[in-house]
Parts: sequence; structure tokens; C-alpha cells
Amino acid sequence: MKKMTMMQHFAELRRRILWTFAVFGIALVFGWYVSPFVQDFLSAPLLNIWPGGAMLYSGISDGFMIRMSMAVLVALVVVIPFALWQIWAFVAPGLKKNERKFIFPILILSPILFFVGAAFAFYVLLPFVFGFFIEINETSPVPSVMLPAAREYLSFAIKMLQVFGIVFQLPLIMVLLNRLGMLSREKVLKMRRYAIVFIVIAAAVLTPPDIVSQILLALPMWALFEASILFMRTK
Repeated sequence: MKKMTMMQHFAELRRRILWTFAVFGIALVFGWYVSPFVQDFLSAPLLNIWPGGAMLYSGISDGFMIRMSMAVLVALVVVIPFALWQIWAFVAPGLKKNERKFIFPILILSPILFFVGAAFAFYVLLPFVFGFFIEINETSPVPSVMLPAAREYLSFAIKMLQVFGIVFQLPLIMVLLNRLGMLSREKVLKMRRYAIVFIVIAAAVLTPPDIVSQILLALPMWALFEASILFMRTK
């Protein structure tokens, strides 16, 4: 393979960055048109367990801001895998064969694990937590009307999807550090009790201040931690 000059490397990097921005722009326009469907999809965990429920638009610009945020969300979902592929295509020629064999599966597994974590939050955590909150509100000893703000709800739902998507990267991070020689399996086993305490604290910080959502985050984190140990090398 012919070696490239520094200027050729910069030209290729510039081309890949421009393509990434172009894809983001196209995805943003597409996201604007599909944003009502995205909002309807993200609202399902609450509205499916709350028949006849409604959300509040508290400001005149709420509709526009929600639609724009949904468009940006769609654009990011589209452009992030594309950007990762562009990064890989740029750096792969300079890597050794064994490095490519190690890094490429990580680039594939990372978005997959992210979506698995987000799906767990969407189909398990959010319906359970919202059902718990609705039951508490509806059994209030004083007359009350529950009307959650649409922007607040969507912000909370998206945050939970992001948190679980990131948390599910834990096995990749631990295995990567292990293969790089920065984290031994023996050290992880010795620090297991402290890791469990850290998981509980992290779950309390990353979720709303209720024990239900904290448990539903802490348990998968613990399971992922234990699963990561199985894939770590002993030497």
C-alpha cells in the first residue's frame, strides 16, 4: 500500500469530516419530518399504562422545541454509527493486523450494546417506574390532577435511554483495559466488593431518587460486571 503524505492525510480527514456533517444535515431534515412518530414512540411507556393520559405543553414554543429535539435525536442516531465507521476507515490502514482484529469487533459491539441497554430501559425500566409513580399519584389522599410536562417527560426518557446505553458499555471497557494490560482479572476479583459499592452509588446518582429505578439499574450493572470478568484474560 502506498504511503500517504501528511497533507494527503489531512485532506482525507477533512473529506470524512465533511461527509459526516453532510450526513448529519440530511438526517436532521429527515428527523424533522419523522419527529412526531419518534415523540409518539418515546411516549408509549407512559401512555400505554395510563389510558386517557395527557401531557402538558406549558409554553408557546414547546411544540417547536420538542420537534427540534426529536429531529436532533434522530440525526445523532444516524450519524454516530456513520462517524464511527469514518474514524475506523481513517485509522485502520495504520494499524497492525492484530490491532485491527481486536478493535473492529469493539466498534461493532459498542453500538449494539448501547441499543440493548436503551431497549432494556425502554421496555423494562420506564414502564415499571411510570406505573409506580402513577399508582402513587392516583392514591393521593388529596384531590389531584396529574399532567406531566411533555418536555420534562421526554428529557427524562431520553436521559434514561442514554444512561442505560452507556452503562451497557461496561463489558467492552473492562475487556479493553484488560487486553491493553491496564486491568488484570486478579485485581478485579480482589476489588469486587468495592466495585459493587461503586455500582450502587452510581445507580443512585444516575437515576431518579427512587429505590425502584436505582435497583433496576444496579442489577444489570452488577450482572454486566460479573459477565465482564468471564471474558478477561488471567495473564
